[in-house]
Amino acid sequence: MIFFLEEGKGSKHLAFIETGIFQYYVITPDGVNRTTYVAHENNFLASLLSFLNEVPSREYIKAMTDAVIHVIDKKDLQQLLLEMDSFKYFYIRLLEWQLVCIDKSRLDLLLLSPEQRYENIMRDEPHLLEKIPLNYLASILGITPRHLTRIRKKI
Repeated sequence: MIFFLEEGKGSKHLAFIETGIFQYYVITPDGVNRTTYVAHENNFLASLLSFLNEVPSREYIKAMTDAVIHVIDKKDLQQLLLEMDSFKYFYIRLLEWQLVCIDKSRLDLLLLSPEQRYENIMRDEPHLLEKIPLNYLASILGITPRHLTRIRKKI
């Protein structure tokens, strides 16, 4: 298991995922591993809270599959932002997109049933169904693997 970031460590890098899938997760006080987000090809990788605020991470980020990523450290990123207006515009759009993704995930978890969330993954990200183990998929959906099995049989 290869970690991009571990809880308690500072996130000092931003990465672009060329290939691979990464799991963002936390370990709850009762010891349960809860997936909070999954990032895959053509997405960026960082613990935004830790990276932007320079605080220890509250989450883990690990590779779920073999991966190729391109990494830039915060100092080099800040230099690019100062020197290139086009890169600054790109970076702002990237952050906006990440915020939208996070907000959508949060609202889906609160407002949609597990069946609806599973149907959304089937429609929007079917490659995840083929590439990640069911226990991780269940965690993404906020349900137990057993409940996921029932949903898959029903759908």
